[in-house]
Amino acid sequence: MKPSTFRGRRLRRTPALRGLVRETRLHPEMLVAPLFVRPGTRIREEIGSMPGQDRLSVDELSRQAEPLLEAGVRSVLLFGLPEDKDDEGSGAWADDGIVQTAIRELRRAGGKELAIIADVCLCEYTDHGHCGVLRGASVDNDATLSLLARTAASLADAGADVVAPSAMMDGQVAAIREALPDTAILAYAAKHASAFYGPFREAADSAPAFGDRRSYQMDPANGREALAEILADVEQGADVIMVKPALPALDLVAAARAHTNLPVAAYQVSGEYAAICAAAERGWLDRRAAALESLTAMSRAGAGILVTYFALEAARWLREMDR
Repeated sequence: MKPSTFRGRRLRRTPALRGLVRETRLHPEMLVAPLFVRPGTRIREEIGSMPGQDRLSVDELSRQAEPLLEAGVRSVLLFGLPEDKDDEGSGAWADDGIVQTAIRELRRAGGKELAIIADVCLCEYTDHGHCGVLRGASVDNDATLSLLARTAASLADAGADVVAPSAMMDGQVAAIREALPDTAILAYAAKHASAFYGPFREAADSAPAFGDRRSYQMDPANGREALAEILADVEQGADVIMVKPALPALDLVAAARAHTNLPVAAYQVSGEYAAICAAAERGWLDRRAAALESLTAMSRAGAGILVTYFALEAARWLREMDR
C-alpha cells in the first residue's frame, strides 16, 4: 500500500504560512460588546465577579462608544438596571426607561456608527427577578408576550437597531414581529438554564427572588429540543438567531449554522469570561491566548456574530496582530 503523502506540518512551519492557510479568521466587526447601564451620572461601578467590566451611567456609556469604535467594534448589546422595580417590570417599556434614555443619549453623543442591540426581557425590571409576569409562583407565558412586544416597541422607538428577546417565552418572536414588522430581531433561540450565568446576575441585579428559571430556559442536556427552538424562531420571523452560552454549546452553534441561512450569533457569557479572567489572574492561563482561542472556536463552529465581554480587548489584540 502506497504511504500517505500528507504532512500537515509543511504548512505550519512559519507564522506567514500558518496565516496563509488559516480557515477561521476573527475580525473586530464580528464582536458585540455587552454593556450595563444604570442611573446616575459619572458612574463607573466595577462588577466584582467580572474584572474589567463596569456598570455605567448614561453619560459614561456614551463615552464608552469612542474606544469601541476606535478598536473596530461596531455593535453593542444593552442591559438596564432601573431605579425602581415592580411586579410587572413596567420600567422595561417606559419611554424614559434607563435603556431607552441610554439609546437616545448614545445616538446624540456620537454613537450613530454603532449598531445598538437592546435586550428584551423583564427580569431586570421585576421585583421578583423572573423574566415574565407571575401567576401564583409560575411565569405566565402568554400574559408576558404582550409586555415583551411593548418593551421591544419602546426600545425600537428610542432608536435601537435590533431588539433581542431573551425571556425564552414560547411565541415571543412572533409577538414582537407582529408589533414590529420592520425592526430586526435577534432571538435568543437556544438559551439554556446554565451554571455560567452567575456573574451576569450580579451585574444586572437580576437573580430570581425564589425558585429558578428552568421552567422556561432550556435543559442544557437537550440538543434536539434546542434545534426545534431555533427553527421555531426562524419560522416566527427572527433575523438572527443566538445560542447561549457559547462554549458549552458549540454543537448547537454548528447545528444552527447547518439548518438555517440566517446569521448565527454565539454569546460568550459572564461565567465563561469570569473563568478565563480568574485563571489568568492566577497565572494558570494566558488571558489573551485563551480569550482569542475560545472566540475562534465559536467562529469555527459557525457563529458569525460573537457577543463577548472581551470585545474591546479582543478587537485591540486583533488589530495588533494585523500590524
